[in-house]
Amino acid sequence: MRVERQNLDAVDPGDARESIRRFREASMALDALIERSPSPIGKTRAAVQARAEMRMGRLRRFLAAIGNPQDRYPIIHVTGTSGKGSTSTAIAAILTAAGYRTGLHTSPYLQVPTEKLQIDGRLLGADAYADRVAELMEVHARWVAAGDEALTYGEIWVALAFHTFARASVDVAVIEVGAGGRYDLTNVIQPVASVITSVGLDHTATLGDTIADIAWHKAGIIKAGAPAISAVLDGEAAGIVAAEAKAVGSPLIQLPAELADLQTGPGGTSWRDPGTGRRWTIALGGRFQARNGAAAVAAVRAAAPALVASRGLPIADEAIDAGLRATRIPGRMELVRDRVPVLLDGAHNAEKVAALAANVPDFLPVTRGRRIAVLGALEAKQADEMIASLVPVVDEIIATSPQVLAKEARDAGALAITAREVGFPGPLSVEPEPQRAMERALAGAGPDDAILVTGSLYLVGNVRGRWYGEDEIVIQQTSWPAALPTAASVSP
Repeated sequence: MRVERQNLDAVDPGDARESIRRFREASMALDALIERSPSPIGKTRAAVQARAEMRMGRLRRFLAAIGNPQDRYPIIHVTGTSGKGSTSTAIAAILTAAGYRTGLHTSPYLQVPTEKLQIDGRLLGADAYADRVAELMEVHARWVAAGDEALTYGEIWVALAFHTFARASVDVAVIEVGAGGRYDLTNVIQPVASVITSVGLDHTATLGDTIADIAWHKAGIIKAGAPAISAVLDGEAAGIVAAEAKAVGSPLIQLPAELADLQTGPGGTSWRDPGTGRRWTIALGGRFQARNGAAAVAAVRAAAPALVASRGLPIADEAIDAGLRATRIPGRMELVRDRVPVLLDGAHNAEKVAALAANVPDFLPVTRGRRIAVLGALEAKQADEMIASLVPVVDEIIATSPQVLAKEARDAGALAITAREVGFPGPLSVEPEPQRAMERALAGAGPDDAILVTGSLYLVGNVRGRWYGEDEIVIQQTSWPAALPTAASVSP
């Protein structure tokens, strides 16, 4: 099965293929930095923090060398174990709807790197991306030639985001933390608002293996004078966030534990505003998206005085409503219609997979059929807890291994063993290559079955090209198609 592709020359006659060539060359230049970046040696918390502080210091010096682009526009900074990508995207969509030229940096990307460089909901164009990378790499070459230390892949990427948004003259940028917060490379900014969506156990090798440790890292993005928004539910973690806000002098907005009148389905998720009682609807499915949407609304309202002062544009309820309804994220509760329904969700930790599992019956209802899971995970993830959440809602598992540069994937065979150890009773097979695993799932699915692909954003990115090709995404500058493919648009 395949989705009919658009002719690239029809999208941009004469130029598309040259743009794709330049795009790929720029991406390879950045990817080469991954290979040149030395693997960290010390794994202790002290070693991790010392290394992070060194990298942040080097990044600050490089940013100063390119004119501190991060200081040229207001920034809303977003972190959280789960929900930070959705919340960041919703904030950006609201600001765009309000008339702000808005930059959005999220991480990691699903299929193409320009997903991390969006302006007003559009991916940075292929030629602009190639130009920005060339500009930065030229400065970097002079930097190294002058005797300064070479930057790592992560450092260059953060600088690239700040530089790109400054060159695009954005009115505001929404910056998602990569991992943690306090020692994350993005934490070299003075935001107009900080958002913490949740705290759970993830990235424990670098952030610590307790909720208190991880909350301390997340709370590190809170800055003096800038309001902080917390959607954290865990009591211990919420207390640590509140203590940090008080210590640095940041007004804290804590979302209530429960949101009223919550409803969700494939068409989106709605709830009532805890302050005004107004009903909001975000276009993302899943009960957990209500909390992400509520955090986005609170963040925009908290940042509004600073944004209006800098740009003069009010943020009306109509813009909030329009932005929430326009929020789209590929690979998050994304339903694709192939010969059977396929749900793509990049849940990649225990908290995310538990939230996904709670929504699977609504998004993949099967009465006479089965749910087949194509499952893969990175080595650093809590695979046992993730699979345990899926046991009640899937009937068959095809274990695979995500393909990703410079990160270790869990061996597919070992993942299958873990599935049995946590009590999965159904059919279980191993196919290490993700695209072949997807083909096996489709070939074995009956007309009443459905397929779930999850466990890793990288895995979803590995298989999503079956429906949405990377070149089309680059040229069309959107990772979310105007219309999802249906069975009628799919040919053998």
